[in-house]
Amino acid sequence: MFQKQFTIMFMLAAVFFALPVFAEEHGGDVAVAQAYIKEIQADDKAYVAAHNAAFFQELAKGQHPRATVVTCSDSRVHTNMLDKTPEGDLFMVRNIGNQLSTAKGSVQYGVNHLGSSLLLFIGHSSCGAIKAASGDYSALEPDIKHELDTININKGGANIDGVKTNVNNQVAAALTEFADKVKKGELLVVGAVYDFADDMKQGAGNLNITNMNGETDPAKFRTMSLPVKTVH
Repeated sequence: MFQKQFTIMFMLAAVFFALPVFAEEHGGDVAVAQAYIKEIQADDKAYVAAHNAAFFQELAKGQHPRATVVTCSDSRVHTNMLDKTPEGDLFMVRNIGNQLSTAKGSVQYGVNHLGSSLLLFIGHSSCGAIKAASGDYSALEPDIKHELDTININKGGANIDGVKTNVNNQVAAALTEFADKVKKGELLVVGAVYDFADDMKQGAGNLNITNMNGETDPAKFRTMSLPVKTVH
């Protein structure tokens, strides 16, 4: 009897550890949604009240964001850590794993058509996409697997190491995609990690710059030579 129970427990444990690790699964609740949409509407009214008509008239004229920012879709990563007034300043692109390849059109639009001078890739600590990509995600939905397939990191490594590697990969891909603009001094490509878990031991919540135009040594960031745009 004991042996049979042990065998069943062993089999259940094997199944559990074989499942893909992406994020904790939570079921939705329409009642929560109904309450939250009211909260969103109330927050919007407060936002409108805090800004005058001229503010919205200026937004209506168009946009020229200084930065195109590619972040993970993770709900813990938002513009309030980057800019107190992000409206018109940050062209935000979000996907799992803060990738260029799965959102290339949006990034191209921000850089090529809106004229952003900064392309910023932001990874983050405790990233579920990195956790999944470093393990077996074969049982996930096909579309999720498709997005994870383009995250090229070592299997089984520490999450923060995968996050940093992924950020560096995105910067490298962007330097190829926008090589002409970088060469002309029209674009700076930067990689960073929003480390709310303090995995990098630089302080919880810090945005740590890890890559600047392919340079990954922070000590060289301030002294590195960058091409400057020539105005004719």
